[in-house]
Amino acid sequence: MKTQMMKFLFFLMFFMGNMIFVSKHKHLLIVLLSLEFIVLSIYFFMMYYFLMMSYDMYMLMIFLVFSVCEGALGLSILVSMIRTYGNDYFQSYNLLW
Repeated sequence: MKTQMMKFLFFLMFFMGNMIFVSKHKHLLIVLLSLEFIVLSIYFFMMYYFLMMSYDMYMLMIFLVFSVCEGALGLSILVSMIRTYGNDYFQSYNLLW
């Protein structure tokens, strides 16, 4: 029963992160935060799965390295867009239209 509840919680976290990402938001920062929430839910699921199957946790370190690199890349794009356009609204970018 507890394992089904944990799987449901991981699925709910992943689904909520995807719903925020897919819905149309005005700010780029909200989209980046939803991507990090999706990565966090995948990390929790992988940690739970590896603990249940008694696997080595080495893959989680590789996953964390890639997720940190993805977060740093997203923040650098955000800073670059704010310096170029002055804000992080999607409507003010001429490149996207």
